[in-house]
Amino acid sequence: MQRLFFVILSVVGLLSVPVNGKGGAALRSARIEASELNAQLNLAMGEALGCGGQMDETHLSSLEEALLPMWQTLPKSSSGLIERRSLRYLVHRHFNRRSALHIRGFEPNRAGDAWGDVDILSQKVPAFVETVLQSQHKADHGFTLRDAALMVATLEQLILDGESATLETIFNEQGRSFSSDLSDMDLIQVLESYMIHWMMGEDQEGIRILLANRTLLETAFPNWEALKGMVKGEVMRVSQQRADKPLSKPKRPGHNVFSQKYSFEDAHSVAGDVTKSFASFWESECSSMKHALVEMDTHNTGRVPLAKFYGSALESDWRFGESEAYLRELGALDESSTWYGKQVIISNYIQATSNCIVAAPHYSVCCVNDCEAHLEEIEEAIKAPSATPEQLLAVVGNMSSHMLLDDAVPSLTRSLKQQLQEIAASHDGTVPIHGRLFAQWLHYVFPRECPFPHKAGVASLVTPMEYGDGYIASQEDMVKAAAEVSNTTNLTAVDKEELQWMSQWSPEEELVVGPKLQAPWEASSYLNVAAALLLAGSLLFATVGRSAGGRKKDVGGLLLPTYGKRCC
Repeated sequence: MQRLFFVILSVVGLLSVPVNGKGGAALRSARIEASELNAQLNLAMGEALGCGGQMDETHLSSLEEALLPMWQTLPKSSSGLIERRSLRYLVHRHFNRRSALHIRGFEPNRAGDAWGDVDILSQKVPAFVETVLQSQHKADHGFTLRDAALMVATLEQLILDGESATLETIFNEQGRSFSSDLSDMDLIQVLESYMIHWMMGEDQEGIRILLANRTLLETAFPNWEALKGMVKGEVMRVSQQRADKPLSKPKRPGHNVFSQKYSFEDAHSVAGDVTKSFASFWESECSSMKHALVEMDTHNTGRVPLAKFYGSALESDWRFGESEAYLRELGALDESSTWYGKQVIISNYIQATSNCIVAAPHYSVCCVNDCEAHLEEIEEAIKAPSATPEQLLAVVGNMSSHMLLDDAVPSLTRSLKQQLQEIAASHDGTVPIHGRLFAQWLHYVFPRECPFPHKAGVASLVTPMEYGDGYIASQEDMVKAAAEVSNTTNLTAVDKEELQWMSQWSPEEELVVGPKLQAPWEASSYLNVAAALLLAGSLLFATVGRSAGGRKKDVGGLLLPTYGKRCC
């Protein structure tokens, strides 16, 4: 790790030479060769990750294969490279698609191009962000598919490394030596404690109470028995792998390769697998919440009147308790309808930070984004950054929606077809696949699955505890809002087109893969940055201590299937 810091410090020193107003001659004079810089940083990255300066080629190749369909649809320079914002977008989409992980600092829809205070880079080395990411390489270089795979592999490893401190704490709590061998039962006990720490975040008092009295776990976490079953299943999987393919060599001296004993490193590896697969395990909870909302969506608009939302919370479903102001902050509230008034947007609500089950300082584990399956199908079919309306209608018209009866195909109405034509007209006849307007169009085609894409800076990812005490609606406010439900019950027989259900549509375009979120009338340019610099800089977040989105100290109530909610 020391080598990494020395390399970065030297790079920052070279790239922070004052630039004069005549084109930056001083900066250019301090330039080191990009190939040499990349070699140094790649070696430092490999050493920092414990890979001996090398990354597993098989894994990198598999990542390239997974990234390729999306990569093919990203705008590129004449050299076939993508720029920094495109890389960030690609990485965000990959983790969201594969593991429902939202990594801070890689969100594609924030305002402006600068890295913010919550970013994993800006938190640790703001000078590195300001000097290196705006280096002279921006005019000459971009990122390759291999750079993107390296970024993903690096973040995967850093996410895993970020959990090692938690496991160390657990070993100390249980009086275990880091060099001791673990039986199947020992490993299960370690991992069950890991789940408690991981899901409770920095609520040390709550963790202490739960570990001291495990009978409370049944009421503190929904489906605790299922969580225990998942942990046991992971241990059995590792045990079976060990039986089928014994270790080629012992992990430490005196360790029998045929032994069913486990090490700290084994526990660390299983914890990483839990992180990557937890969203799919928890999807039943997300689906239950989503289906409850869909039942209240009588017109298939992907929206639930706020009155019904709070009415359900008052009657039985304690999960729907966010305040109106907090829903607005999350971008989950549609206030454009003169018929229905305020409505909760189902897909935006499900994807909101308040419904993420785990919040580490640099990532969150959230509900699966159903729209990713549709986007993946479109990307694999189009294989280009843009397409004609006819091409898109042919692809989307043959797609099915699992949120419709019998997985029916979506209804592409005349108004939807016209909207797609208008998008193309503003872009010289083709539709940018990664633009806000196409995402908005997809939302209205699949209103229950694809989130409504707000303009940059409108919605935030603030957690409940970051938002403050007002994130939960008061009983009085819910009762008042629910009383208005009678005003909407007479609309059930009205066709949704008559209800002007697309009232939230806005004509502003934003291209999420440019140097900043752009409208089509703005000049287009790419901001290219050296890939290795960003990759090495991102390593630094592994040194930041783990903290979570915060919980209330009371563990007496039922913990919602989200890290920030509590049962009343």
